Amino acid sequence: MVTLPGLHLRQTHNLAMTPQLRLAIRLLQMTSAEMEALVEEELERNPFLVREEAEESVIPADTGRLSADETPSDQEEDSLDTSFTQEAAAGGFDDTYSEEGSPQDWRQRYGDGDQDVASHTPSLAERLDEQLRLTPHFTEQQRLIGRSLIEHLDPAGRLDCPLEMIAEETAESTTAIEDVRQSMMLFEPVGLFAHSLKECLAAQLQARNRLDPAMTVLLDNLDMVARKDYRPLRQLCGVDEADFTEMIAELRHLDPKPGFEVLTSNTSSRIADVFVQQDADGQWTVRINEDTLPRLYLDQTLLERARAASPASDRPFIQNQAYHASWLLRSIEERTRTLLRVSLEIIKHQSDFLSSGISFMLPLTMKTVATETGLHESTISRITTGKYIATPQGLFELKYFFTRKISSFHISKEHSSEAVRYKIQKMISQETGAHVLSDEEIVQNLRNEGIDIARRTVAKYRDALHIGNSVQRKREKAASA
Repeated sequence: MVTLPGLHLRQTHNLAMTPQLRLAIRLLQMTSAEMEALVEEELERNPFLVREEAEESVIPADTGRLSADETPSDQEEDSLDTSFTQEAAAGGFDDTYSEEGSPQDWRQRYGDGDQDVASHTPSLAERLDEQLRLTPHFTEQQRLIGRSLIEHLDPAGRLDCPLEMIAEETAESTTAIEDVRQSMMLFEPVGLFAHSLKECLAAQLQARNRLDPAMTVLLDNLDMVARKDYRPLRQLCGVDEADFTEMIAELRHLDPKPGFEVLTSNTSSRIADVFVQQDADGQWTVRINEDTLPRLYLDQTLLERARAASPASDRPFIQNQAYHASWLLRSIEERTRTLLRVSLEIIKHQSDFLSSGISFMLPLTMKTVATETGLHESTISRITTGKYIATPQGLFELKYFFTRKISSFHISKEHSSEAVRYKIQKMISQETGAHVLSDEEIVQNLRNEGIDIARRTVAKYRDALHIGNSVQRKREKAASA
């Protein structure tokens, strides 16, 4: 049977990822400094976009109040997830033109998120999120898994929970999560997302094409390396003395904690994007920092004059500039609304932290905030990246409030990993030279507070806090005495 060629009609639903929609999504992840740099560039390019110098801003500084029976979703309008995607699907603002009237890609003006528009040093999470976005073979679902893995990195760069917990959060199989994890272990810096020191070092050796059988045996016996039992270890590896010396030297050049970041001078110049204060009646008020918002408007008078006085050949340029200005204003307004909406939801969950401190922080995931606000998890990740909130407890990045759950002996009470780390740090800070707590004693103290935690977890948190073990601390106290 021969199939003849022919024409067929087929109706499909696709999301048109227009250049303007890419800008709107990118604006979500921008810091206030990066957004200001972009605005300055557009003000130079676009004659119809004007900076408002008066007291009142065209883009309002939204404020939200949160009481016990309110949710942010009740106070806000449609989110970027719905309004922008509907516009994109309809093909809105897709026909853009350069000054000469030829088609122009928006990325030529704003880039596609790759260039540095301001002097901002990206955090480890930002760098990993960028690598995740640029990995071509990942599906959207795999990227969601990847963002969950990034969220569960401890300060050393290892996963702070088993894959089963991430599977529960993402509604994916552990096999699917393991596939993504193995790929992301080769992200820069190599060795992140490992379950153990051995796996971390193995990934770095694999990236250097040095994970041979002898090195594998060496990694299997890291305890012998720590004890410097070199002679029996060299025999196990089956190499001569010169090769073994080279192997040990190579091992020492690897990074056992690739997640540690050096704090730079810009940490002291962080600006709050959001303020939270408690009213006299006990309600928390969340307010956007007006100083971080560009005061812009579209000069309609100039636009109408230009349309009336310009020849037909100039109209594509005028239309193009008007579209750019309108979309930028709308994107900034949607970014502001989304930031307020997510901040309100975070504060709703972490009100005990605001009142009583870090030890009262509750477990919270991006998935929970996404469910409560009706936004996508990727939107939550972007809008909390590089955004800071000023609270009675200090200035924190919004991502700081996402912390996993630690088991409790009491069903009615939950403990976050951040709160438990704080408790451990506080216990150790109160030690005296006569009594230094062992990890087992710390475990017992935490269990007395209803926190079900293993000794190895205490050791991991202590290590992440750059705190030595009890023997090291005893020596330090003896030396200082």
